[in-house]
Amino acid sequence: MTPMADRHRTLANERTHLLLGDVGIKRLSEAHVLVAGVGGVGGNCVEALARAGVGKLTLVDFDRVVASNCNRQVVALHSTLDCLKVEVMAERARDIQPGITLVCEARRLSPPEIPDFLPEGVDVVLDCIDAITSKVALYRAAQERGIFVAGSMGAAARLDPSQVRVGDLYETHGCPMATAVRKLARRWGVQTGVRAVFSPERPLPHPEREFVPGAGPQKTVNGTISYMPPIFGLMLAAEGIRYLLGSDMPGGAR
Repeated sequence: MTPMADRHRTLANERTHLLLGDVGIKRLSEAHVLVAGVGGVGGNCVEALARAGVGKLTLVDFDRVVASNCNRQVVALHSTLDCLKVEVMAERARDIQPGITLVCEARRLSPPEIPDFLPEGVDVVLDCIDAITSKVALYRAAQERGIFVAGSMGAAARLDPSQVRVGDLYETHGCPMATAVRKLARRWGVQTGVRAVFSPERPLPHPEREFVPGAGPQKTVNGTISYMPPIFGLMLAAEGIRYLLGSDMPGGAR
């Protein structure tokens, strides 16, 4: 790396260093975070982690960018249409933090394979996916391995950012997705301790069905505003970062 590039890299961490000091910077730079889903919630979560200086990220998402993603997803531009989301997000993260280590998994996580899929050495698992069975399987597998895990509940069909909050999964309320996740989590033996970003704001009505010939069961598509999924993603990243900093640092959580 050239001296000028090295200087740019140092300056990129200057404001974070002023806040966290050498200890905080070291803890984040040595951390490994897995983010499942890099769409509206997950993309902004990954960006916050990269900008904070997290040293290694595993990104998981099977999907490609489509035009309807452009109203809310950091990976979605007209220039990235039809590209794999994990590849677009990885390129962006490297441009933010050239020294970052990235593992990209362009795949769908199915519940039976999740326990064997979690990589060794992962410190934090952040869930930004929609499939409820996969979400709960991820929580259970992380808990069985003693890994800190946090997940996003429903960000769609809402407009009020002041109602977004964080709590234990079993303390969530007012969110239909969280209700379904809690019910399955109890059946599958997930314990307390999963952190959840959720909103009790009553979802706005009028979901539409997305009809794709030959695609099997129809997918319910809710309207989404530009700022709500990013808020969820940033709050989820904050949960992971504060955990990594530890309880011995101001603002850290353990």
